[in-house]
Amino acid sequence: MLLAEARMKAKDELGRRGEQLAADYLVGRGYTILERNWRCSQGEIDVVAQTAGVTVFVEVKTRSGLWYGHPFESITVAKLARLKRLSTAWCEAAGGGRRQIRIDAIGVVAPLRDAATVEHLEGIF
Repeated sequence: MLLAEARMKAKDELGRRGEQLAADYLVGRGYTILERNWRCSQGEIDVVAQTAGVTVFVEVKTRSGLWYGHPFESITVAKLARLKRLSTAWCEAAGGGRRQIRIDAIGVVAPLRDAATVEHLEGIF
């Protein structure tokens, strides 16, 4: 049981590191971070940001390497549909109204000993 707990802790830490790298990446490109890890009964949005009047909902996927595929490969059609529902829920919780929205993905490959790489796909849905 201890090994499983250690693996889960390492996975959680990798995910937090990836989300921080993604947020730093976005800020470095002029985005304003509105929320991180926003939750509701339907799930969680990793990052909600804004740029040029567009509210951007960002799914962050992080891997320590490419042994199990690229981070973007884990974003399924079902995950995209859930992100769409979550973006609607966030907009309603944030006061409704019409807003221009976009759903993006950021893939982070963050090896333990090497520099991380960050890839950003805009408008995936």
